[in-house]
Amino acid sequence: MKTKLFGLLMLAVLTLFSCKEKEQEVEVLVEETEAPDSADYDKKVAVIRAFFQAHSDEDLDAQSALLADDMNWSPPAYNGNQWLGKEDLLAALKSYHDNFDNIKYAEGIVMPDSTANGFWSGSVFPGQNANASAGVIRVYGTWTATHTESGKEIGVKFFNLSSVNEDGKIVQSSDYFDVNGLAAQIAAQE
Repeated sequence: MKTKLFGLLMLAVLTLFSCKEKEQEVEVLVEETEAPDSADYDKKVAVIRAFFQAHSDEDLDAQSALLADDMNWSPPAYNGNQWLGKEDLLAALKSYHDNFDNIKYAEGIVMPDSTANGFWSGSVFPGQNANASAGVIRVYGTWTATHTESGKEIGVKFFNLSSVNEDGKIVQSSDYFDVNGLAAQIAAQE
């Protein structure tokens, strides 16, 4: 009986120590992450908001001033994933200004009962790439306008990835929206 009791006591002690070791392993695996730089994030969001406001105002000069001369732009229509430059983006923006009036941007992700934030940055997942940096700003919103020739009201959900440099200029922008959806809205019979 003493042997069985001693065996059970040893098993309990070993179990206790093995649990303690596992707890310590978990603590070691948790890494400290740097605190996010909210001021940097806010500055970059302000640049993007100013760029969108200049688009609503159809102010191509103001938009140009917010773009780095060597910026890279990926348009919304598939082009073989070729990056274009500042002049290409400005030409596309001028085309929108020439063909649409009352251009408006509503930031945010529209949910059934609310509108969620329209600007995001940093990440938690995947863990091996997680960061607290505002290096790339993810932008969500909706553009609306009036097609000048037809007078039709159009709208499009919008997603964009933008990077802003330390000079407060957009250096990279990748747009995602349904370009053909705009054409379909304009061509639709009433």
